[in-house]
Amino acid sequence: MRSRGFTLVEILVVVVIMAVVISLAMMSVGVTGRDSQIDEESRRIEGLLGLLHERALLEGRDFGLRIEPSAYEFVVYEADRDRWLRLDQDREFRHRELPKGVDFELQLDSQTVVLKPVDQNFKSDQVSQSPQVAIAASGEGTPFRLTLERAATNARASVEGDALGRISRVSSDHVDKRT
Repeated sequence: MRSRGFTLVEILVVVVIMAVVISLAMMSVGVTGRDSQIDEESRRIEGLLGLLHERALLEGRDFGLRIEPSAYEFVVYEADRDRWLRLDQDREFRHRELPKGVDFELQLDSQTVVLKPVDQNFKSDQVSQSPQVAIAASGEGTPFRLTLERAATNARASVEGDALGRISRVSSDHVDKRT
């Protein structure tokens, strides 16, 4: 007589099915939860702006953030030449592209700003236009809200700055209530 039990093959089939279901559940949480690329980029921008704020106070110079639809760069004001110059000599402040599918939305004084690409044909030390966000040598800055958004998933993260130069960030897993 055969005993009533499960064979090794039946147990292995059940374990494989459970592993597939668990891995699918883990992937779906990753898709609908936090967007790590947006969070990483917003943390980078927050950190670099904080560093630039401290640098403005220490060096007594004006700095700025020039924002394009899907890229950004940092600039410094040269009073001798009366123009904004790119900060290409510092690796951390170089021109940066956003990850594919991620775009910026910039608000100044609660008004959305139309972002235009910078002409890359200019010399590396020149910028054609003034930055949208300025950090003065006194430590004061342009009040702004910079939102990174992935249109495909509606994941968003924001970096905000006030007139006193304080920078804050809201990550992509925080629900932004809009009215």
